[in-house]
Amino acid sequence: MRSAGRSIGSGLTDMSRVAVVVALEREVRPLVKHWRKSEREHDGRRFRFFENHEVVLVCGGIGIDAARRAAEAVIVLYSPGVVYSAGYAGALDPRLKVGEVIRPERVVNAGDGSSVQIAGGDGVLVSYPALATPAQKAKLHESYQARAVDMEAAAVARAAEVRGVGFSALKVISDEFDFEFPPTDRFVDAEGRFRERSFAWFAAVRPWLWLPVMRLASNSGRASRVLCDEIRKLEGQGIASDLARN
Repeated sequence: MRSAGRSIGSGLTDMSRVAVVVALEREVRPLVKHWRKSEREHDGRRFRFFENHEVVLVCGGIGIDAARRAAEAVIVLYSPGVVYSAGYAGALDPRLKVGEVIRPERVVNAGDGSSVQIAGGDGVLVSYPALATPAQKAKLHESYQARAVDMEAAAVARAAEVRGVGFSALKVISDEFDFEFPPTDRFVDAEGRFRERSFAWFAAVRPWLWLPVMRLASNSGRASRVLCDEIRKLEGQGIASDLARN
């Protein structure tokens, strides 16, 4: 993504395998619980992969570095024709509601302003290195005319570009424009893993966090169900149409 607006949605190989990179297993747990599981090593780290037909999915962790490492691993180990960055996103457009699907035509890296075009998409997704507050969402919306924000898509796009693999993004809104996150950042470790048990103990003794945490859990559950349904569409005929569109 060295130049703004560069397209990497073309030049796919003739391989039909689709790779999907998500941050956390809980985002896709209802989908992958019956998929074939394996653990493989790449660049000194072990990754858990889930496979079903021609789709392989890896849960890389939260954040840019974790997403990049997972994307590189699945590309090197499985040689897919296209790699998707999939998962949760925050709404920058106040009209977007929890559960709405985002398939962007452009992914922008807020860190350096570079971007990648995706054939057949709609709107802009911006990757930002932290959970965005409503004030930050307003600034991102104004700066990039973006519909939604995530933390990982730009890193996955970069990994795909370096390896000459097609890229796309599939996001589901999990937090609306005005949602104030409870303080979860401190519970993400250096590998991008979310320490759920530690956060649960933290929130349990702070009653003022109970309502936002319950709202977050409800929103996440709804977003996960939609995300799982969308990833299922990548199988069978869905794979062929996605490859053709790119």
